[in-house]
Amino acid sequence: MTQSRCGFVAVVGRPNVGKSTLVNAIMGSKVSIVTHKPQTTRHRILAVYTMMDTQIIFVDTPGLHRKAGKAMNRMMNRTAVNALVDADLVLFVSDATHWTDEDNDVLQRLRKNRAPVIALLNKVDRVNPKEQLLETIAVMAERYDFAEILPISARKHDNLDALLQCIPAFLPESPPLFPEDMLTDRSAEFHASEVIREKLTILLHQELPYGLTVQIERYDQDAQRITINAIIWVERDSQKGMVVGKGGNILKKVGRSARIELSERLSRRVHLELWVKVKDNWSDSEKDLHRLGYESP
Repeated sequence: MTQSRCGFVAVVGRPNVGKSTLVNAIMGSKVSIVTHKPQTTRHRILAVYTMMDTQIIFVDTPGLHRKAGKAMNRMMNRTAVNALVDADLVLFVSDATHWTDEDNDVLQRLRKNRAPVIALLNKVDRVNPKEQLLETIAVMAERYDFAEILPISARKHDNLDALLQCIPAFLPESPPLFPEDMLTDRSAEFHASEVIREKLTILLHQELPYGLTVQIERYDQDAQRITINAIIWVERDSQKGMVVGKGGNILKKVGRSARIELSERLSRRVHLELWVKVKDNWSDSEKDLHRLGYESP
């Protein structure tokens, strides 16, 4: 009889390299929000993938970054680093088209880690000419003693089956830690707040997305409808105007887009009400971060 395997797989890399896109692609479901803006992921999110006699617990993490001036940035870095401590395996995601100093910073952190590391060269669909990929793999092999180096495209789902076949060998023998039908450790309220924040981040093109967060005040549901009341917190009065928009147009677009996605995901009508409030410099206050639902690892 084959012994079942179960373990934690930390997904790490610099900001905006495709970590959340990878986790969502593997899960076949939107576990983490995704935008083109760096540092969209702010929390540690578990994604539970169960197949045959193996349960893989992916740990999606904030991108490790150099500029950690504010309390929220420092918290995000700590969250990502702490995910490595309990990991049985690390997936180090980098962009196959170019290597940066921030990639190197992440790699230096991995040198202090005990777990084996698989290097994932993401976005290979953008590599031209394709022969260049062989050189990229060779250079990557010189940087670190990786357990494996796999070229992938999270967006195109290229080579993800090979990755999933590779992972179980690195996990300890263990019964599953979570129910087979569980996809994530995060609540419906958390996902609602993240979907609203995603829509805000996509619509607002200034640096404002880094100065806003979403807090769910009310989440009630019955067989027909879900009622959600949410507060969008910003740091200055001028930012409140940006979020509301002329005649409330931005807030209306965000509300409509979030409501449609949540209704589809939850298979029920969603009544969503949004308010915008100001909390001075909340992203640089450990107390405010904790009150707004951010972990302090």
